[in-house]
Amino acid sequence: MTDVGVIPGLQATSGDVVQGLGLDWEIVDHKAEMTNNSDNSRVQKVSETSGDAEVLYNYHQLHMPLSKDVDAVFCLCSLDTRVAQRAAQLFLDGYGNYLIFSGGTGKLTQGRFDKPEAQIFADIALGMGVPEEKLLVEPLSTNTGENVRFTYALLQEKGLHLSSFLLVQKPYMERRTYATFKKQWPDPSTQITVTSPQLKWNEYPNEDNPEELVINIAVGDLIRIREYPSKGFQIPQDIPNEVWEAAQCLIRAGYDNHLP
Repeated sequence: MTDVGVIPGLQATSGDVVQGLGLDWEIVDHKAEMTNNSDNSRVQKVSETSGDAEVLYNYHQLHMPLSKDVDAVFCLCSLDTRVAQRAAQLFLDGYGNYLIFSGGTGKLTQGRFDKPEAQIFADIALGMGVPEEKLLVEPLSTNTGENVRFTYALLQEKGLHLSSFLLVQKPYMERRTYATFKKQWPDPSTQITVTSPQLKWNEYPNEDNPEELVINIAVGDLIRIREYPSKGFQIPQDIPNEVWEAAQCLIRAGYDNHLP
């Protein structure tokens, strides 16, 4: 196709037909076409990212049946205070004889809270009506393994020999919490179930837990689920091919800020 360039004195808008030089020309707004194509591509990428993120989010949840016949609700603290609300409500509904909060200051809460995560969460529970004497607070741990080990040490120090727990975590950390507890809790006969705030993927992100951050963490935790058993941190967990591929797509899309 010959590049005809610009014809002096010719003004026309998109869709006009211009007659001259023996040719009928239709002026096409190629810039608009390019913008529309770019917008469509962006929408498609957002849709694909959201779909892959939902695959990971669903995989990380265990959907275990809950029983009130547990010794304690054990909440692993984080940046998401909805987890504190879930744990406190379960305790108030009759689950367990104690409510444990474990968490110091981690990478994701440094500068966000003015005191350890466990104390922030305990304050929420107190505000919801949980009796102070039923609370146990472990404020030093900085990762999931320390949540498990430091809480065990706290219970030993207090002379409490608890044999069953309802663990409460973020939805996209249920599986890694289960795998970590099973590996690092010293008593293998201890019974556990795991739960989290009951939110679907499209309901979970909010101002304090933005979607980009959540996806980055969910991707990083999947890699940890694969790599950490060989390091002695967790028991192995099966990862279906479609879940692994979804994570790889997200990494290629730039969600790699929380990789181990």
